[in-house]
Amino acid sequence: MSWRQFRGQAIVGGAVVAVLAAYLIYLGLDIRGSYQTYLAQCPDAGDCSGPMGQFSLDYENTLLPLAGVLGLVPGVLGMFWGAPLITRELENGTQRLVWNQSVTRRRWLLIKLLVVGLACMVVAGTASMLLTWAAAPVDDVANNRFSTVLFGARFLPPIAYAAFAFVLGTVIGLLVRRMVPTMALTLVVFVIFQFLVPNLVRPHLLPPEHLSKQMTVSAINEARSLGSITGAPVLNGLTIPEGWITDVGALTQADGKPLSAKTFDDCYMNAPKTGATEGPYGDIAVCLAKHDLHVDIAYQPWNRYWAFQLLESGCYLLLTGLLVLFALRRIQRRPA
Repeated sequence: MSWRQFRGQAIVGGAVVAVLAAYLIYLGLDIRGSYQTYLAQCPDAGDCSGPMGQFSLDYENTLLPLAGVLGLVPGVLGMFWGAPLITRELENGTQRLVWNQSVTRRRWLLIKLLVVGLACMVVAGTASMLLTWAAAPVDDVANNRFSTVLFGARFLPPIAYAAFAFVLGTVIGLLVRRMVPTMALTLVVFVIFQFLVPNLVRPHLLPPEHLSKQMTVSAINEARSLGSITGAPVLNGLTIPEGWITDVGALTQADGKPLSAKTFDDCYMNAPKTGATEGPYGDIAVCLAKHDLHVDIAYQPWNRYWAFQLLESGCYLLLTGLLVLFALRRIQRRPA
């Protein structure tokens, strides 16, 4: 019965996955052909940074939005497969018949959660693995898999996201009992989780490593921006070859004292003209570097990537399990 009720949605989901698979296979083959073309442009000395950097940029505008769209697939599955699971019965009044048969409510719900939930995980997992395969050469060159969007669209997390979103939609439907509000709430809550977890939880899943980085002219020019809305003397968007930066301290002078806002503003607004053209900040970077600055950096090494994949997926699966237990307890106590 669970399959007969779900097979229409399963056919639609299978068709969408088939179309997506065809596109991602085409994209993956195109990326691999382009990779070989750019690889042939490397100088004899073996420095491929120029051609490989251009290769990465060529596909960034395609892969980044694609990762963002596929990152919402679990939320969409939660909306259209999880939210109606119980609300459809409640709105049609058919729960009076379904919940008074020889099969208990808990068994009825558990079977539905297993059948449809596994289908959600298969759909999200297939999309994730296809995108991971297609983007593999670009990921290897760019080496930025810890970025907020890419991390959540590669390998294991999308599977855990799908399980969570589906059960979340089911639980919200059990509480709200109306399909349209349930669908909207499911997507909103899922998006909130997708914003909070990468920014507040993921960086702290493992204790970070620390280092002190000297702010030379070239290091300052690598920053994405200088200063902040509050006028604080900070650098934003630094990178290190060792891993993913999770926190950057304030600019500090050689004596350990923070750089004053006045000194920072003087360099930013009135830097002496030196004719420096290196990087985006030119004379400003030269002026700041004269103060012998450094910053304390907290980071996660690249070799922890799979540990983070497993830990974040485990957290979502744990939440999913708790929601399942809540739903089984709640449905037993709700009048038919």
